[in-house]
Amino acid sequence: MHIYKFLLFLILLYSCGGGSSSSGIENDTQIIQSSNSTETCTNTQVSNLKRCDLMHDNIDRFYYLYKPSNLDTNSSVAVLFALHGYGSSAMTHFSYTNYEPIADGNNFIVVYPQGTTSNALNTHWNNGGWTSKSTAKDIEFIDTIINLLKEKINIDQTRIYSSGMSNGGYMSYHLACNLDNKFAAIVSVTGSMTTDTYDNCSPSHPTAIMQIHGMRDTVVPYFGSIGSKSINDVMKYWSSYNGCDNDPEEQIEYYSQNNYVINTETYTNCINNVSVKLILHSTLGHNWPRTSYYGFSASQEVWNFVSKYDSYGYRE
Repeated sequence: MHIYKFLLFLILLYSCGGGSSSSGIENDTQIIQSSNSTETCTNTQVSNLKRCDLMHDNIDRFYYLYKPSNLDTNSSVAVLFALHGYGSSAMTHFSYTNYEPIADGNNFIVVYPQGTTSNALNTHWNNGGWTSKSTAKDIEFIDTIINLLKEKINIDQTRIYSSGMSNGGYMSYHLACNLDNKFAAIVSVTGSMTTDTYDNCSPSHPTAIMQIHGMRDTVVPYFGSIGSKSINDVMKYWSSYNGCDNDPEEQIEYYSQNNYVINTETYTNCINNVSVKLILHSTLGHNWPRTSYYGFSASQEVWNFVSKYDSYGYRE
């Protein structure tokens, strides 16, 4: 069922009947120096969460690292980047994504980098397009974090993933286009691709892609806006690049109690058995979906999707 049929279904259906912030969690009681002298990591009041500070491109930058207490480092572990939205923060993103129990149960670490206000009024990720006036070297910043992680944790360099909300979703696509030698799969929640990222994307290997979006998102509209590609264009780009079947497999679920519809489209038979997936929610706005409100957990869907892939394609 293509989007226009989906919209018609919604019209007939209805004719018939992000997150909160947190503060005050930092605790500088324990300081650990990385073998790289440019980084200092500090405990916080949240168990297993450290804040790591470094100087990058002459700007003070930092990120939070969640490392489960039961992490098995006898084998290499996967890495999930979690990128906040425009005007938001790493700590706010940490507070509503709730990746910790998923990481605890699946032996991976989560990285929450902090964007800058470089040449802008609000914190952001410099992903081209409407952030083109930014001078922040965020691709290089993320790459630097990966290199620092390699120094202190036995990470699986074939299983590095990115997820993000809104501007963080745009940045995840930007990484898939410009740092894809490091990323195996990405997920965008309420984000898209800027026209600059779209027009200049040059990945070097098939990349698993998932988009989670709402038909009531007026900040990043499904049908696109000036400087932002439509979600359909984004899905078509990646399904074409990955050599997938032209038409996706489709599943539609109607939740009568809450009066919403979830339409899932998955492009399959792609090179290296990667896939391109869209979860489209009829009543979702510019929010991070949770089971209690929207019938599914975006955080769980992120891990369920990316964990199937490494840099070489489908893992199982």
